[in-house]
Amino acid sequence: MGAKKSPFYRIVVANQRNARDGRFIETIGTYNPLIDPPSINLKADRAAYWLSNGAQPSDALTPILVKEGVIDASGKVIYQPAAEEPVAEEVAA
Repeated sequence: MGAKKSPFYRIVVANQRNARDGRFIETIGTYNPLIDPPSINLKADRAAYWLSNGAQPSDALTPILVKEGVIDASGKVIYQPAAEEPVAEEVAA
């Protein structure tokens, strides 16, 4: 992805047996380093799901996950989804 001299990265979940630029399981985000500050769009819930199922982040992705609050510095998953507010039922009198 991206144009010549304009890097743009997809953050994907891939099987380690597949090529780096080959087949992947799911796209969980994007990273654009050219704008200031760099743009990071990450589905934190999906990243936490895959990490809890044994996925291992690359060395380049680990600082991004720490910055987004998905993992802590030691690599443990700390992401907690926001609690959903219960829907109040209206009673017609």
